[in-house]
Amino acid sequence: MQRFWIGNGINKNKQMVEHLQHYGVISSMKVAEVMETIDRALFVPDGASAYVDSPMAIGYNATISAPHMHATCLQLLEQNLQPGMHALDVGSGTGYLTACFAIMVGPQGRAVGVEHIPELVASSIKNIEKSTAAPLLKEGSLSVHAGDGRQGWPECAPYDAIHVGAAAPEIPQALLDQLKPGGRMVIPVGNMFQDLKVVDKNMDGSISIRSETSVRYVPLTSRDAQLRGY
Repeated sequence: MQRFWIGNGINKNKQMVEHLQHYGVISSMKVAEVMETIDRALFVPDGASAYVDSPMAIGYNATISAPHMHATCLQLLEQNLQPGMHALDVGSGTGYLTACFAIMVGPQGRAVGVEHIPELVASSIKNIEKSTAAPLLKEGSLSVHAGDGRQGWPECAPYDAIHVGAAAPEIPQALLDQLKPGGRMVIPVGNMFQDLKVVDKNMDGSISIRSETSVRYVPLTSRDAQLRGY
């Protein structure tokens, strides 16, 4: 909903991260490091202004989120993206955030992207192969799959961290089931009006939910509905 800068003079990934720090979006050194490590320019359409603080269309009625939203989600999930942990990125799109997750959980962890548009899965793998997360993809600790993200990816569950990159009318039960006790999910919820929800599964299996901020995401829907323009 918010935009912190338009991109004048912002032509390097490091400058983008410094701007996010300047505006107080990033306070964590770990998040700053991972966003410097994964160059956003490798994950946006050719010719696009990679470092503008704005979402952009990536085809198939999908978008890549604005840098400040990626930073916000990484900060919210940081404690659940420690080395060796498992992370799920639903609606992984260009693969950008999945790559960030992989760097944070490292080779002993597991980062899984699920995207229901096969063409985006294929292009996201090519994007990741050009990035510093490429070795993790090759080793298998990072993977991207074609599937209905509303069903999660049970094969690698339970997850310490789940990020959902599209707005659900309600939180999918399958994702709650795949969240590990002590785990956290960040998911936009709503139709016309949306809130970014922070969902914590307590050690006894109970769920705590709070709203972080108002957001505007594309809908989390079926592949056919998305291709029809919802």
